[in-house]
Amino acid sequence: METRHQCVLPILLLLLLFVASLSVAGEAPSSLHPVVLLPGNTCSQLEGQLTDEYEPSTPGCGIPKQGRGWFRLWENFTALQEDPALLPCYADQLRLVYDPVAGDYRNVPGVKTRVVSFGTTRGFGSDNPARKNVCMEGLVEALKGVGYSEGANLFGAPYDFRYAPAAPGLPQRVFSDFLSSLTLLVERASQMNGDKPVILVTHSLGGLFAMEFLSRSPLPWRTRYVKHLVMLCLGVGGSPLNMWPIAAAPAFPPPSLVYTVLTYGNRSFASTFSLLPSPNVFGDTPLVITRARNYSADDVPEFLAAAGFSDDDVERYRTRALPVTLNLRAPRVPMTSINGVGVPTVDKLVFWDGNFSAMPEFVNGDGDGQINLQTVLALQRVIGDDPDQRFFKSILIPNTTHKGMISDEFALKRVVGEILQANQATYS
Repeated sequence: METRHQCVLPILLLLLLFVASLSVAGEAPSSLHPVVLLPGNTCSQLEGQLTDEYEPSTPGCGIPKQGRGWFRLWENFTALQEDPALLPCYADQLRLVYDPVAGDYRNVPGVKTRVVSFGTTRGFGSDNPARKNVCMEGLVEALKGVGYSEGANLFGAPYDFRYAPAAPGLPQRVFSDFLSSLTLLVERASQMNGDKPVILVTHSLGGLFAMEFLSRSPLPWRTRYVKHLVMLCLGVGGSPLNMWPIAAAPAFPPPSLVYTVLTYGNRSFASTFSLLPSPNVFGDTPLVITRARNYSADDVPEFLAAAGFSDDDVERYRTRALPVTLNLRAPRVPMTSINGVGVPTVDKLVFWDGNFSAMPEFVNGDGDGQINLQTVLALQRVIGDDPDQRFFKSILIPNTTHKGMISDEFALKRVVGEILQANQATYS
């Protein structure tokens, strides 16, 4: 299923181009525009380093055990298999704290972090067998199969997924540094490829980072350097599913580092608030149901308070995250949105006894298992109906999951085909 606001090339010609590209695997045709990939949540690797300022919350952590050098903080499955005692150390060192003087989030005092291999796709993978193909490894290989080459016309933009864009004008040092680095990467990728503008390809949370990157970049720069945005598995409204893991108090010590991060058991991340459902999409529809009262997207502040967040936490949601959610808008560069549908996706959570620590009952709707169809339809309205959006196409792939979009062969073929189509497209 597709909605189109402008046609680019006849379908037959596109298929011929795709087949021709497949036949020259390993070569890098001069017609290819450089691609920059932004992975999904938790798909960037982080390194950590400790200073004397670090005061471990768990005995046995810190410099005496972990040393003063850089170490893989996220994700290091192999190290945890060899020494499970590192688990609470890593969980503590991944936390963020809010500095009220600076008005911004930062690492725990005494912990330095850095993103691994920015500019490349080498940091997208995981050494955890349970997370095989969760990130963009399959898409990277598929792009190499049609002529893309790492470091020549294929680049990666990993980011620290614990942080998130804040409302314009508020301190957001880590996200601002990412925007600056991404700007330089896009310009360098273009210059290395005969000044061709780049194609940004994103998955999940990477799409939010890309949308904010574009909206905060000058329009002449966008026009010069960005040929197309291909956004996978993201709408404009967050997800009711994300209200579940942040409802319960975090388990400590956590059963696994993946639990700490993937279930948002560590509620300190700034990005946690960015993933909550948008009032613009869900409004006053009940999303969390209890005997005493229901909570809608309009009631998220009250829900956060009921789930144990402090008044300061709730205020940060109101002032930092919510304005970004409410003001998502068309990027004003040609854009293709690709989403999965036909997969049971949580629409409502039922905590009938009001015990948020218990397993809820789920009421499912349509989507890709994580992203609801409602948010995708809202994306079509917000971007597709914007008169300043030069080109927009929305594609819905039946029976495709959030992970399957970047790992299933049939979905990857469609995604790569759309990237090749963007390469050849001209826009009026």
